[in-house]
Order: sequence, then structure tokens, then C-alpha cells
Amino acid sequence: MSRALQWKLIAGFLLVFIAGGTTGAFFGASHARSIFFHPPRHGMMADHMRERLRKELDLTPEQMTKISPIIDKTAEQLEQIRQETGQRVHGIMTDAHREIATNLNDEQRAKLKDLETRFHRWHERRHGFHRWHSSDSGTSE
Repeated sequence: MSRALQWKLIAGFLLVFIAGGTTGAFFGASHARSIFFHPPRHGMMADHMRERLRKELDLTPEQMTKISPIIDKTAEQLEQIRQETGQRVHGIMTDAHREIATNLNDEQRAKLKDLETRFHRWHERRHGFHRWHSSDSGTSE
């Protein structure tokens, strides 16, 4: 085997290795992003809890029937907490932006307003509506 062919093989293997690593990093990051930025809704959460308890505790169908209402109630309560927390975070950020704006010049205030607008558009695209702005948009969850 010639020296040139050896280098080509090494370069090819390195290229395949790098491509595989990049692909794995991309899909890993996408998965992590979906977990952190798309919390499960109460229906999905209830299903996940139900399946996990069924497997881990080896529950009978009768036991599953008995605990399903408890799981559903818990998932609804957790969803309510998630929504309330999101609203509180939004309120805090709105207040912070309002306070920050008093220390900015007109150009900076315009940029801050642009940042807010871009965030709202991103959030609407991601969620299909803007749940936190019930007073702004006339809609609520």
C-alpha cells in the first residue's frame, strides 16, 4: 500500500469520525432542547407517570384503574404550577425591562423593544399563541 493511499484512508476515516460526532452532537442537542424548552403537557405527563409507575411497580390493571385519577389530578396540578410560574417569570421580566428602559437612551429603548418583539414572535411560533399576554393580545389560556 502506497504512502498516499494510507494518508487518504486515514483522512477518510477521520472525516467519517468527525461527521458522526457532529451528527451525534446535533441530535443530542436537539433532544436536550426539546426536553428543556418543551415541557410535557399534563396529558403527556400523566401518560408518562402512569407508564413509569406501571413498569416500576409492576401494577395490575385493577391498581392502574384505581390510581389513574390520582395521576390525572397530579398532572393537572403540575401543569397549573408550570403555567403560574411562566406567568410570574413573564411579569418579572416585564418589570425588569420597564426599569431598565428608564436608564437607556431612545436608541437603546428602541433596541430593547425590538428584543422583546423578537422574543414574542419566537414564542408565538414555538407555541402557536402567546399565553402570557392575555391582556396584550386579547387571548388567554
